[in-house]
Amino acid sequence: MTKLGFPSHPMLLGFDQLERLLERTTRAAPDGYPPFNIEQCDANSYRITLAVAGFDESDLAITIEESQLMVRGQHPTPDESRVFLHRGIAARQFQRGFALGEGVEVARAALSDGLLHIDLTRAIPETVVKTIPITRA
Repeated sequence: MTKLGFPSHPMLLGFDQLERLLERTTRAAPDGYPPFNIEQCDANSYRITLAVAGFDESDLAITIEESQLMVRGQHPTPDESRVFLHRGIAARQFQRGFALGEGVEVARAALSDGLLHIDLTRAIPETVVKTIPITRA
């Protein structure tokens, strides 16, 4: 008996992009830094909040690559003249990715009190009914 996976089911045509998205998402780094929240503000808007204490706007970059929202943080070169007796505050770079659904776009991003807020909106697609003419073969 042949086992059919989700994207290879015969009734699902053209969903190979979904398979690639699932593969890319499962390969994402599960290290948990920086911590984040995702909240649904209403039916068509979301907010991602990342805890990026110690990062400035110039240390952060937000890009969209192949329907994936990427947030990167990189601290400038540390001041070697400083001597730490204990270093408990993380000063490391990070990269965090979020898969975006079709029609989801970044509305704005703001940094406030060590929290990076990224607001997302989903455009409501217009319902289109298309009639396909049938011809004799």
